[in-house]
Amino acid sequence: MIRMSRVLALLLFFTITLLNFSYAQSAPATSDKPFVVEYYYKAKWGHADEFLKLFKKNHYPVLKKEAEMGRIAKVWMDQPRYHTTEDGRWDFRVTIVFKNATVANEPFDEAALQKQMYPDQETFQREEQRRFEILDGHWDLPVKTVDLEMK
Repeated sequence: MIRMSRVLALLLFFTITLLNFSYAQSAPATSDKPFVVEYYYKAKWGHADEFLKLFKKNHYPVLKKEAEMGRIAKVWMDQPRYHTTEDGRWDFRVTIVFKNATVANEPFDEAALQKQMYPDQETFQREEQRRFEILDGHWDLPVKTVDLEMK
């Protein structure tokens, strides 16, 4: 019985080792390619202008500061020209191009930057809370470019 459990343990060990080796061979290498994330905002009816005003006042300057620091390569906002169905509706899409995936996913103390930029934290926090209260939905979508020429 002990011998059989050792054999099973060895088989399990070799299987895990082989799977890890196989994954390591197929995993993409860390790169310095830009990492793109799209942030979608769906405001409650009649509140899109208020959301945009608060975004431009409080959040966009923080994003611009992160760009000055080199964390973000580019940031912009899009708005649909026409309407869609309610379930697919979004009012604003903010696209952020981070320097790379590592920078995008490593811890960053945005709160410290906000405190530095907005000494009146009471007003800042109240307006940021309001910015999210008037949303019906918000989602983040990391995107990748598909190379259509690659075979």
